[in-house]
Amino acid sequence: MEKIAVLKVVIAGDGNVGKTSLVRRYCEGKFETSRVATIGVDFQTKVVELPGRTVKLSIWDMAGQDRFAVVRSGFYRGSLGTALVYDVTDPASLENLEKWYEEIIGITPGQRFIIVGNKIDLGRVTQAEVASAFAARIAAPYLETSALTGDGVSEMFKTLATLASSHLSFPQNEKPD
Repeated sequence: MEKIAVLKVVIAGDGNVGKTSLVRRYCEGKFETSRVATIGVDFQTKVVELPGRTVKLSIWDMAGQDRFAVVRSGFYRGSLGTALVYDVTDPASLENLEKWYEEIIGITPGQRFIIVGNKIDLGRVTQAEVASAFAARIAAPYLETSALTGDGVSEMFKTLATLASSHLSFPQNEKPD
């Protein structure tokens, strides 16, 4: 039986930007209209096929409220990639990406990031150019998604998996632990 690498990735951003909805859409293939705020952290796993390797993503969905900052800090350790998510209808969530970046990079220097604008099915209020410029400044890919319709969700997690696995090196046809 082949061994599969387990890659811990983090989904972070302000409360109500759709982090949990993105994770559920990707892992369970569904969208729930009722919303319950994440308390501390939630986590799910999913096996992902990448070119030349299979990996298992351990997806850590972080609570976005400030009161959970102390709890969150311990969960960043050991992560290999982070999706910083904002809501395209909420300018404050875009402005706060810098705060999230600083919080995470302070705990896990060298962390790899992707920037994700979510809720593209709704009327855009933020400018994609601002998010794209932030992404370029931190050398991160920029993607847009809709957890409601599923647009861009698979691409988001495949990009995150590719980024997180980019440091792995193993012979072809051999999978690490």
